[in-house]
Amino acid sequence: MKFRFYAFWLAAIMIVIFGIQFVFPSFTEYFLLKSFSDSLSEPWRFLTAVFLHGGLAHLILNLFALLVFGSVLERFVGGGRFLAVFLVTGILANLFSSLFYDSSLGASGAIFGIIGTLIYIRPSMTVWAFGLPMPLFVAGILWAVGDLLGAYGFFAGNPISNTGNLAHLSGMFFGLVFGMFYRRLVQRRARKVNVSLDERDVRNWERHYLGR
Repeated sequence: MKFRFYAFWLAAIMIVIFGIQFVFPSFTEYFLLKSFSDSLSEPWRFLTAVFLHGGLAHLILNLFALLVFGSVLERFVGGGRFLAVFLVTGILANLFSSLFYDSSLGASGAIFGIIGTLIYIRPSMTVWAFGLPMPLFVAGILWAVGDLLGAYGFFAGNPISNTGNLAHLSGMFFGLVFGMFYRRLVQRRARKVNVSLDERDVRNWERHYLGR
């Protein structure tokens, strides 16, 4: 399974699209996610909204998370499987969140899908979150709790209350489902690593370094 830098390609696409949004503000209206009933008649919105962003800070945060976590996941499962996680969890998160929001946009659902997959296949991987190093599954729990509080209006009046918390939560859930299948793949790959040594190489090393 080759590393194809798909996270970088996706990031480049998002940057280009954000530039188009900046130059042509009306562009966003045609491709953002609307409510489920409105988007159902225009189904491309469930995909295109993944690549749109509401501002520079929104874009930068998502690009950082995509490049970090996306590259790690692609390293474990390969380019094609990583791309499947990003696209499928992004679309499913949009389908779910469209039942609750009048409109939304951004790659957060897909990025949390990536994180959810990583949580299942590498739960003890150390990440830096909330100013501290911690296992990924702990960070995932804290992020999920924060989104649950946000979904219930705990952060009302705070800029964070404008976050698509349900897209995050549903994306992470669908990512965990992907992780259930990918973990077996990663484990099989680990077992296939060949660590055997050729006897002739060992004897040559002994003669060269030990004088035997």
